[in-house]
Amino acid sequence: MPVNSVNTNAGALIALQNLNKTNSDLQTVQNRINTGLKVGSAKDNGAAFAIAQSQRSTVSSLDAVKDSLSRATSVVDVASSAGEGVSDLLTQMKEKALAASDTSLDTTSRNALQNDFNSIRDQITKTLTNASFNGINLVDGSKTEITALANADGSSVLTIAGQNLSLGGSIITLASDASFATASSAAALLTTLDSSINSVSASLAKLGTSAKAVDNHAEFVGKLQDSITTGIGNLVDADLAKESAKLQALQTKQQLGIQALSIANQSTSTVLSLFR
Repeated sequence: MPVNSVNTNAGALIALQNLNKTNSDLQTVQNRINTGLKVGSAKDNGAAFAIAQSQRSTVSSLDAVKDSLSRATSVVDVASSAGEGVSDLLTQMKEKALAASDTSLDTTSRNALQNDFNSIRDQITKTLTNASFNGINLVDGSKTEITALANADGSSVLTIAGQNLSLGGSIITLASDASFATASSAAALLTTLDSSINSVSASLAKLGTSAKAVDNHAEFVGKLQDSITTGIGNLVDADLAKESAKLQALQTKQQLGIQALSIANQSTSTVLSLFR
């Protein structure tokens, strides 16, 4: 038989414990709804929070990878544009040399062609000198290669080989002071120009392949970043539909708990009737 006591109201204590539990659960649900997170701190779920933080760091690091790949793309694009320009200039030089190789040409006409040839030749050097992006030039011989970050911890890189298109080099064998004064000397340059044009085309193909590789990896990094972000969401995001249903239930339970506590607090007043 329960003891009637004015000092200890067991019913009120139990009702208060249940109400406090309901209020705590209600606060948790309200926090999840407000933040959209079921794991907003290490206190909510230490293991899930630690994993999420680690993956957030990876996502942030991948931003740096994407920036590095973007810079590499820009460098290669500038180099390719310069290479295409050089190829066009070499073609023009071949046209001038071929025209000058005509033995029926008079000296005045050949001199005019020579001046044009020399001007185009010098333009190649100017083109290569100005083919820089962010201080990096892949076609003037100043860089043999560049690298771009490939993963979040920097342990892997993409390497892009430079293509030295300078006059008198291994790709463009035409000398930097190449010129002609006679039909025979003009004809002698044609083979060198053909070889140089073909070599520049091969170099452009290599730059194009490198550019495609960088673009493909940048696309992969973007997809990887999205996948990791989705995984983080699966760990820490709250199901708002579920939390909304919980909120309604806990609010109702809170009201009932307040009523139960009120009834329990009134129970001790029945003891007074024993002394009337």
